[in-house]
Amino acid sequence: MRDRDAGGRARNARPRDELGRPLARDATGVPRAPDDIALPPAEALIEAQHLLDAGQAFQAHEVLEGTWKLAVPAERELWRGLAQLAVGITHAQRGNRAGAVALLRRSAERIGPYGQGPPHGIAAASVADWANRTAEDIDRVGLPDRPLTPPRLTG
Repeated sequence: MRDRDAGGRARNARPRDELGRPLARDATGVPRAPDDIALPPAEALIEAQHLLDAGQAFQAHEVLEGTWKLAVPAERELWRGLAQLAVGITHAQRGNRAGAVALLRRSAERIGPYGQGPPHGIAAASVADWANRTAEDIDRVGLPDRPLTPPRLTG
């Protein structure tokens, strides 16, 4: 049975580990972003970068997803791609090679078209290039023995 909020929307209230995996209901998990988080673009980029750099890609995804859902139509695919980038990194952290490759490639496809004149100072071209190269490396040789060094989202 899924958890639901007062409006009837599905919510997962179970605690999660540092990689976003659900834990038993009575376990103590890591702090999570609120379900309704929706930061303005500049703040979302700063927070997401901080979380990515700290190895908390799942939490970065939640921040980026909140901004994606409220983005103006012309920017939605960019924010969706950034959220998918964080999910791809999460899959790599969890040891899911196929998921990492698929989500990193999907993120590059969404981010890449914004490479010329991206909004909010997002380094779209270099982020898409990082996602493509990283997906190719993982596909060719497997997951690295050390954590991925995430790209700079702005610059």
